Amino acid sequence: MKKAIVIVIWVVGLSFISCSDENKADGYGNFEATEIIISSEAQGKIKYFNVREGDEIEPGIKVALIDTIQLHWEKQQLLASQKTVSSRSQGVFTQIDVLNEKLKIAEREKKRVKDLLAENAATQRQMDQTEGEVKVIREEIKNVRTKNTPIINETELIQAQIARINDLIEKSIVENPLKGTVLATYAETGEITGYGRPLYKIADLENMTLRVYISETQLSDIKLGQEVHVKIDSKKDNMKSYPGRISWISSTAEFTPKTIQTREERSNLVYAVDVKVKNDGSLKIGMPAEMWLQTAE
Repeated sequence: MKKAIVIVIWVVGLSFISCSDENKADGYGNFEATEIIISSEAQGKIKYFNVREGDEIEPGIKVALIDTIQLHWEKQQLLASQKTVSSRSQGVFTQIDVLNEKLKIAEREKKRVKDLLAENAATQRQMDQTEGEVKVIREEIKNVRTKNTPIINETELIQAQIARINDLIEKSIVENPLKGTVLATYAETGEITGYGRPLYKIADLENMTLRVYISETQLSDIKLGQEVHVKIDSKKDNMKSYPGRISWISSTAEFTPKTIQTREERSNLVYAVDVKVKNDGSLKIGMPAEMWLQTAE
């Protein structure tokens, strides 16, 4: 009788151990999110900064403006210089137009003398004289156009400077690059900012990433795009489950992180796996979670 009791206890114990193994998650890790630090691309006083921690911002929204007064006056000076240079260039083109008219008259005269020479009504000297006048006018046109070359170069330089000012003015308007939640702010209205100074940090909290680590023996059970279950601790239901999808599997192994437990604790090398999870508002950056390849019975 005692032997039968021992066997029953041993079987129950094995069943308990087996159930314990089956109820263990396939991966453990923490939630991450794509965080971006938005920095200033201009230098000057912040005229307004409409960002607060916890705000949900859409992409393309203008969130800050850096003072552009000095850039505006510098642009006005360049525009005035451009007008001056353009007037000089216009004077050159006017001279060329006058010379072109003189050239037309000289060429008509040359043709007339040539016709007369063919009829022996003009001399070779007259023909040479008209050809000389045409050559002289053409050389004058060439010389005037040469004078316009430095003016054209100066105009292009001013245009490049104006383009640079326009780019700086555009960068003085800070637009939010992605839809997300503001995690931290580093500036306030009225402060002086500079190139590359951080303004705020934003993250996409709607689509979270669970980074888990699995052993080599589990690699054959997963693949990219595979649907999995992600569970977090919940006060009401003990464990709250979310649908997830494997988006990345590391191609190289690494040593087990100290804060991560795997199914086989004796394994020294593990592979990192990213699982994409849609956030309902409960998931937070750094929150621990479990990955299950199958829902526990």
